[in-house]
Amino acid sequence: MEDQKLDAVIKLPGGVFKPYAGVSTAILVFTKTNSGGTDVVWFYDVAADGWSLDDKRQPLLPDDKLGPTPGVPLTEAEQGKNNLPDLLIRCNQRTGAERERPRTAQSFCVPKADIAAQGYDLSLNRYKEVVHEAIEHRPPKEILAELVKLEEEIQRGMKELGGMLG
Repeated sequence: MEDQKLDAVIKLPGGVFKPYAGVSTAILVFTKTNSGGTDVVWFYDVAADGWSLDDKRQPLLPDDKLGPTPGVPLTEAEQGKNNLPDLLIRCNQRTGAERERPRTAQSFCVPKADIAAQGYDLSLNRYKEVVHEAIEHRPPKEILAELVKLEEEIQRGMKELGGMLG
């Protein structure tokens, strides 16, 4: 990053190189400058490449919907199975609109200073922000009271059934 310009880090899912290796991998995109020039690095998290991530690597879509430039447009559901067209579009926008995306998105930019502060760690998960949805649980006493009520109904039903059987 200090001698050349690091343009992008593209994280691939684990299993993309199966059956040879199941580890997660990343593609680093550099521009040779011999003088640095990295100010912002664009990150993209590829979740699916159009193929299953198991040892068989079977296509998840028809042939005309695979690859970075499919022959026909993909639906939203199909884009979830093949991120490559989105990756290509967003990569071309990495110096513009992509810079405004939040770090919770599938692609986002990180300033060089933040990467340097992390010891030049290029792991996408180091910079991606995960939003956890707050879940409110009912108080345990309320749940227990409801269970007691249900148990009483079950016992009444069983007594009634026992009375019918004589």
